[in-house]
Amino acid sequence: MAKGSERVEVAVLRSEVLTREPWLVHGFSTRSGGVSRVYGKGALNLGFTKHDSRDAVERNRAAFARMLGCGRGVPWPLITLRQVHSELIHCVSQAPREQLCGDGLITRASGILVGVQTADCLPVILADVKNRAVGVFHAGWRGTVKRIAQKGAGAMRLHFGTRTRDLRAAIGPGIHSCCYEVGTEVREQFESQFSYAGELFHETKESDPIREKYPLLFLSARAPGHTEMPRKIFLDLFEANRRQLLEVGVRAKNISVSNLCTACRTDLLFSHRAEKGITGRMLAVGGILRE
Repeated sequence: MAKGSERVEVAVLRSEVLTREPWLVHGFSTRSGGVSRVYGKGALNLGFTKHDSRDAVERNRAAFARMLGCGRGVPWPLITLRQVHSELIHCVSQAPREQLCGDGLITRASGILVGVQTADCLPVILADVKNRAVGVFHAGWRGTVKRIAQKGAGAMRLHFGTRTRDLRAAIGPGIHSCCYEVGTEVREQFESQFSYAGELFHETKESDPIREKYPLLFLSARAPGHTEMPRKIFLDLFEANRRQLLEVGVRAKNISVSNLCTACRTDLLFSHRAEKGITGRMLAVGGILRE
């Protein structure tokens, strides 16, 4: 596994695993380098949120395309989705007349960008280096339970004849297990789907300085004599998606995983959880250069 292998270039993060492919355009946006003001001065918000103006977002998207090197001359169409935390994947060759609904896009067509929006959920980019195809996927916990990354590899095999040994994968910035607290119902869903689910979670006890200083105040009739502090459950969404890719045959050396946590790095990235829902959206995109 290549961990933390992205490098910063202006407002774009790139995976070293994917930058080896000269035919491939890819990038993960950050929050800097734009014209939006509602999420901080100069924010690169790339999602049409209720707080930001459409004009600002369109200008930000044009700036992001230029940063990727595909905004010169005839602009490349950007195809995105109305994301619904599903396993729905669309194969596209041109911009659709109406916005598609789902959480994954794959293409072999050159001169277009396919993208997914995130602000804590994981963006996953898959590139078929033999058939020159690319896919982008939005993996929150619901999409991960539904195996969106695995089904993305399967969709590329179905449409393009992709072999998993030819896949290169990049999991971009998202919320890490240090900050991704979930409920017992989330753990139960993972346990119902994955034999290794126990390895994806860790627990911590909540601390209470008063309880620690005055333990006699919290005596209980139940053995062992004190009430138990509630436990917090944290999910490693990155490892869950990495394991899915390994399961379908993607080689570990061909998977890069970002070490950037959106909730820890709100100076650089948008985080829906850390910013209480008042935040912008980042884009993870892939495209194929014209020959």
